[in-house]
Amino acid sequence: MRILIVTDAWSPQVNGVVRTLKTTIDHLRAQGEDVEVIEPSLFRTVSCPTYPEIRLSWRPYRSVIQRLTAFSPDVVHVATEGPLGLAARRAALQLGIPLTTAYHTRFPEYVKARFGIPLAWTYAYLRWFHNAASITLVPTLVVRSDLTARGLSRLAIWSRGVDARVFYPRVGQRLEGNPPVFLYVGRVAVEKNIDAFLELDLPGTKWVVGEGPELQRIQRQYPDVRFLGVLTQDKLAEVYSGADVFVFPSRTDTFGLVLIEALACGCPVAAFPVTGPVDVIGDAPAGALDEDLRAACLSALRIPRQNAVAHARQFTWQRATSQFIDHLRRATDRANPYPD
Repeated sequence: MRILIVTDAWSPQVNGVVRTLKTTIDHLRAQGEDVEVIEPSLFRTVSCPTYPEIRLSWRPYRSVIQRLTAFSPDVVHVATEGPLGLAARRAALQLGIPLTTAYHTRFPEYVKARFGIPLAWTYAYLRWFHNAASITLVPTLVVRSDLTARGLSRLAIWSRGVDARVFYPRVGQRLEGNPPVFLYVGRVAVEKNIDAFLELDLPGTKWVVGEGPELQRIQRQYPDVRFLGVLTQDKLAEVYSGADVFVFPSRTDTFGLVLIEALACGCPVAAFPVTGPVDVIGDAPAGALDEDLRAACLSALRIPRQNAVAHARQFTWQRATSQFIDHLRRATDRANPYPD
């Protein structure tokens, strides 16, 4: 199958969307699928407001339709709702090529947190954007239920995985500082709710891995916290292995790829009982979910590390990629479309 993937999120960005797409593309190509990617480095770009490290393509439609026509895909998969996603959506619909989309992040909640734009406005845009597709892929059952209630249709599950060749317990690794060690990994941004973790009165030491627009503020506000910046996956696995608890304070993530990475390295999770942690952890004895995040952190300290590793094994990229390609094949089958 000839698959064109279009995304506004790509290297050098370091986030779950980019990692999911790159890993999925590697698996698709290994299976013999013909995959082409349209991403921002192919275009003139401008900085995203308040996120200068994110580059937005400037007036990409003409180039997108030329690239799409030259590749002649069987299906166009649009991964993001930005300028490239809009251009590819328009081109696929204009040319009559099967179109699928994905919902990776709680975009309306992020926009409200950053700019105060009402949720109803952004969800109206998402209905218009995604309901034109044959199928929209979402990471969890909870997200599917939430989006259905918001008026989105033809939703199907595309889960996530963890690379066990990289993320596994590194014996003897230990982060510096008084134990226990509590770790956060992710963007340092307001929508990640990182203050909910850093302001907790916890024993031991807190570490933060990642960068973002709030980094300088939290470095000033929390001088006792230790910072590691952006790490390679191999180094990140060492850091997960060296922490006692992985703390996930976000209330707006749709999945949280870092959750299963931490678990695979034997690091139990502490989080709020919200979408993402609920879907990944549920009632498994691999993490502690509580509206009292401090209580969750202290409970997670008592969880055996082998519980975390065992739970992570159910999340594989082979399974997730099989879901992805099955949905795309179904989208190209005009005789057997997804129901509204």
